[in-house]
Amino acid sequence: MSAIDATIVGAFLVYVIVNGLRERGRASGGLEQYFLAGRSLSGWEAGISMAATQFAADTPLLVTGLVAMGGLFALWRLSIYALAFLLLAFLLAACWRRAGVLTDAEFAELRYPGRGAAVLRLFKALYFGTLFNCVVLAIVLLATTRIAEPFLLWNTWLPPALFNGFEALVAPIAGALTATRPDDPMFVARAASNLLSLLAIALVTLAYSTLGGLRSVVKTDVVQFAIMMAASLAYAVVVVQAAGGLGPMAERLREVFAQGTGPVPMNASQLLAFTPSAAYDVGALLIAVFLLQWLIQVNADGTGYLAQRVMACRDDREASRAAVVFTFAQIVLRSLVWLPIALGLLLVFPPDAAFGVAGESGYVAAREASYVRGIAELLPVGLKGLMLTAMIAALASTIDTHLNWGAAYWTNDIYARFVARWLGRTPTTRGLVWVARLSNVLLLALALAIMTRLGSIKAAWEASLLLGAGVGVVLLLRWLWWRVSAAGELAAIVASSLLVPAALAWLPEHLALARLLVVAVGATTAAVAASLWIRPLRPLQLVEFYLKVHPPGWWGPVAEAAGEDPQQARIALRRGVTATLLCAVSVFGLLVGIGSWMLEATPPAWFAHRGGWIAANLVLAVGVMPLWLRRAAPSR
Repeated sequence: MSAIDATIVGAFLVYVIVNGLRERGRASGGLEQYFLAGRSLSGWEAGISMAATQFAADTPLLVTGLVAMGGLFALWRLSIYALAFLLLAFLLAACWRRAGVLTDAEFAELRYPGRGAAVLRLFKALYFGTLFNCVVLAIVLLATTRIAEPFLLWNTWLPPALFNGFEALVAPIAGALTATRPDDPMFVARAASNLLSLLAIALVTLAYSTLGGLRSVVKTDVVQFAIMMAASLAYAVVVVQAAGGLGPMAERLREVFAQGTGPVPMNASQLLAFTPSAAYDVGALLIAVFLLQWLIQVNADGTGYLAQRVMACRDDREASRAAVVFTFAQIVLRSLVWLPIALGLLLVFPPDAAFGVAGESGYVAAREASYVRGIAELLPVGLKGLMLTAMIAALASTIDTHLNWGAAYWTNDIYARFVARWLGRTPTTRGLVWVARLSNVLLLALALAIMTRLGSIKAAWEASLLLGAGVGVVLLLRWLWWRVSAAGELAAIVASSLLVPAALAWLPEHLALARLLVVAVGATTAAVAASLWIRPLRPLQLVEFYLKVHPPGWWGPVAEAAGEDPQQARIALRRGVTATLLCAVSVFGLLVGIGSWMLEATPPAWFAHRGGWIAANLVLAVGVMPLWLRRAAPSR
């Protein structure tokens, strides 16, 4: 890394530390200041912060691997989440904010009456705030090692005696810290260097997020997102030029992948297809999972840091706007920058049969690594420093969010709600903030331990999907249907926890998609059964919740008990779902239309003319915009 590149990276690190120090005073004002920025965020700030978090340094590597394995159609595994994000925007964001809670675990005691709600709150804080959160954070940390390896060479910077001692400590876990082959003479040295890079980045992130709380995280995220998009766009231009330009790149792809042989069995038409009729190896099971994946996952209703961001907004309208901004930045803008990179790298660094064929772990890991290899080998001095800064920013924006989110569970839902009461203590505001800061440190340590057990980023990502599968449906239903109970939600989580190891043991790896559906169906069935038969709720028990939140859906008996119009909740549901579907047309139409124009993508089999396909997508996307804009949820 040159002096110019190092200066760019250093300037960014100084900025984030200064930002954390600047916000530490307000963050110390209490848990609402620390975890929700005093509920003062604008929709633009919160939306860009969510996008920065989901930008994540591991995601461009994941996209590169997915496209190399299944073509442009594979991107739908990520794009389909737009449905969940838009449902949050038009149906649930305002409800989350009106709930007035600090975390989604605390929401359990607002939504459900009785002792079961407290049990559920504790269980969710442990399951989502610790297990699920730390697994996702570990994936990001794994990506850190892959990104840092070509650039941060601690073995050349530190005194040999000091580095050699550290190298000896790292040797037993070296395989988890580097993509280098074990027979490489630099295998352990690179692992040790990667761990030092990981610790340096994580500690800087820990410093500013721990000091300044969510306000510091969000302010840093906005700058990070701008850096990430600018650097990624510059990287895309360099990769496309190296591949011959956009038009010639598409032609070269058709030449190189004409036969569909070698490591990549799909042909160029399949590689460049957004739609299932023209894509490679697409069956009914794959389409079903793609369509349902957003619904069966833990963030189907925004649970987690997405809910945290909308709850931190200053009013209902800003909360809704945050989710819309996030969706367009995440699904449209980000994807259109990353896709040319993923395709161009297939030409600049052709797939090597030595790593296996598409779908095998070695092939996928090698394609993921090609993203970092392109940064190291293609970018000039200065631009390389900007891109490395962007990758560090992407890492930091995800790490800071998961640390802050997890610490909210530990502080608000475990320590303040249960531990302090069991100990007979009344925690002070200052004491709670210090518990929050200590929780950040402990969560990072747990995630580092989990990271040493992970393999490729794609494999780890799929494992996290399986871990969260099954709870999404019941999390959404608890907003829409008054009959869902704490027993039902707890049954879904327990069933999912039991079904995951069973699915891993009984269903082979090539049936990974079937695993998701098995876990989802089993957990949802358990939730509905438990809600209906284990101490079913009565409408009068939910009046207080209904009047506070005014949820959409099937709440007629509760609304009548509260003295309100029983049809109002159904009208709100219809309005929100309609706006969600219309906005989804805009999001997907822009993605496919612009993407097809840029990349000369293959139109579907039933629409043979590419120009007409592009025009149809763009006209429809723009044409429906006034319809969903008018249906945006007003502030109550």
